[in-house]
Amino acid sequence: MRWLVGWSSAAAVPVTDEARTVHPVGAQLLWGDPDPLWAVGDWRPDEVRVVQAAPHTRLAVLGCCGASDEQLRAGLFTARGGALRHLTAWPGSYTAVAQVGRRLTIAGDLAGARPVFHTAWAGGTAYATAALPLADLIEAQLDIGHLATLLACPDAPEALGDGTPYAGVRRVPPGHALILRDGSREVAGYEPTASLAVAAPQMETIQAVDGVRDALVEAVRARLAAPRHAPEMPEPDPGPVPGMGPAARRARRGAPAPGIGSDLSGGIASSTLALLAAGLPGAPGTPLGHGTGAGERLLAVTFNDLVSGASGGHARTAGEAELERARGIAANPRLHHVVVTGDEDALPYAGLDTVLLTDEPGPAIVSAERHRRRLVAGSADHLVGHGARQVLDAHPARLADLLMERQRRRLLRPVAALARSEGPSAHSLFVPITVYRAARRLARTSYRDGVREAAARLLERRFDDADGGTTTPAGGGTGPAGAVDASIAALAWCRPGPAARWLTGEALAEVSVRLQGAATRPGPLERPGERRARAALARYAMDHRVFEQAAEVRSQRLHAPFLDNQVVRACRALPEALRVQPGARASVLRAVLAGAGIRDLPPGWGAPSHAAGAAAVLSGLRVAVEDLVALFDAPLLADAGLLEARVVRKAVRAAAGGEALPLDGLAELVSTELWLRRLLARRGTCWTGSAAPRQRAVAGGVAPRPAL
Repeated sequence: MRWLVGWSSAAAVPVTDEARTVHPVGAQLLWGDPDPLWAVGDWRPDEVRVVQAAPHTRLAVLGCCGASDEQLRAGLFTARGGALRHLTAWPGSYTAVAQVGRRLTIAGDLAGARPVFHTAWAGGTAYATAALPLADLIEAQLDIGHLATLLACPDAPEALGDGTPYAGVRRVPPGHALILRDGSREVAGYEPTASLAVAAPQMETIQAVDGVRDALVEAVRARLAAPRHAPEMPEPDPGPVPGMGPAARRARRGAPAPGIGSDLSGGIASSTLALLAAGLPGAPGTPLGHGTGAGERLLAVTFNDLVSGASGGHARTAGEAELERARGIAANPRLHHVVVTGDEDALPYAGLDTVLLTDEPGPAIVSAERHRRRLVAGSADHLVGHGARQVLDAHPARLADLLMERQRRRLLRPVAALARSEGPSAHSLFVPITVYRAARRLARTSYRDGVREAAARLLERRFDDADGGTTTPAGGGTGPAGAVDASIAALAWCRPGPAARWLTGEALAEVSVRLQGAATRPGPLERPGERRARAALARYAMDHRVFEQAAEVRSQRLHAPFLDNQVVRACRALPEALRVQPGARASVLRAVLAGAGIRDLPPGWGAPSHAAGAAAVLSGLRVAVEDLVALFDAPLLADAGLLEARVVRKAVRAAAGGEALPLDGLAELVSTELWLRRLLARRGTCWTGSAAPRQRAVAGGVAPRPAL
């Protein structure tokens, strides 16, 4: 895990001995007192850049940034005048820290994949891009209320606020910057705010799609223009092995390939990135010639799940179709295609005893071993299509936004598509009016009333199956919750998450109190669909960050261009009337590829691909059911008063037996329990020095939450 950390001390208070004699373990000092900044972890030399215009006027950029030194210097001058948005306008994914005298500005990203945290310390404010180091610094304990909120309402900023799992450590919201002056802190947004009274002007469709194309091309080009790296091998090559080529032997030793690569799942997001990267000019492989062969430049990795595909049914058909599409795309001569097969050891819930400690809990923990199998066969710089659905697709609550803008005609096609998804039945005849009524109800519901309704649902334990996303149907098959039910459930200002049904009444009551408190404060200046879409993107970005840490492969960097600032901005400029249409994401990415000169796509490109993933989750649950039941024999979550162990054990057995239960909720419970155990089992802290904290974070264990 890589992170940066620093602090700002008060001007009237001299720098204390405590601050002088504390520094992070394994840190690289970027600049010193009175407001020091360190880079911690295995940063590459090209990922840490510092430009200086004058003494105590400098800018540090950490990560993949496509700006030149002159552009960084110009951005520093504009930031000195208060124009913070310029620090987030360059291609790539990075964190920018600007120092102008005693004023420090740390800009987070729009999605939330590169968050900024802060806490009060030593008479000033300490900040970092990871929460756990700050928790160690102040010897923080767990915030049990925040953990309850993560399980009950994971995508509700009203309940989560700016908290973290560690008491006293705060998060800067996406689209905001942390500004420190002499130890005092301020959180300011750098994006323009739309008015509730007047709709924001809509960009023309062609112009908006061209903007998405340019942003994606620049994002991929920023990765291609960066120096290529050959990872260090953990052990030497043993030599020829019957049935194994050099790539297979390297993956077996746990090291990625040199150069750059990409996922190629057959889906539209990863294939778009792979085709763009293959078509852009650039030097193949590394400067020493690693990662090149027969003119190929991009290593494309496809994961083939043999266990889920063997189960038959729709999941097998969808998996075979994805594999065929991936092979068709990989016919490009500039791609080198590698198919990684997975057995029972690569199912979700496999390898839970080897899970790495992450900064925060997240459902990606239960699938870390599965992802690591695929990523270790990739390259030192690996492109993934994560975030495309969240930035391109319209959230169902956007239908209410269209009604508020008096654009009822725009609802016809998405509502008709939902009716067709139900198939020819009597129920499908009532789908259009049902969805329209739900959208109209949300459009007429104020923010305060919507949040209070969510609080009441928690107290009354009213949960819908559609809240859970992926479910196990009673027939034993797999699939996402019904599209109509899921869309209707999403037409709300706030709703419970899939794991809420298994929490105790006391935990739900605490989250309900948080929501009721949020309802008494002034509401946001956003429409319901816009707010729900931003919250869903922030939640997904947080899960992606957990995925990066849980499935980390040494010497490998994962790149998600769809979560870059410029790509997120370009996607938000797409007209709502386009985004709500069926197949909008596929049509936009098809136009992006056509604009880049790529028009030959395999048949079926753009088809949805949920069934294969749902089948894998259920197969993994059935294989690991006894291990999961043993995990909840004496869970730490029960010690904290968040759940009853017997209830979760019963749910695990029921879901494995085919009962219709939200699998996403079970994954959140398992991942949070595993995260707690790894957190309490760690030794040492992130700090050293004579005044370093004597205890690590959460050294006292999980204490029961006091009664309300």
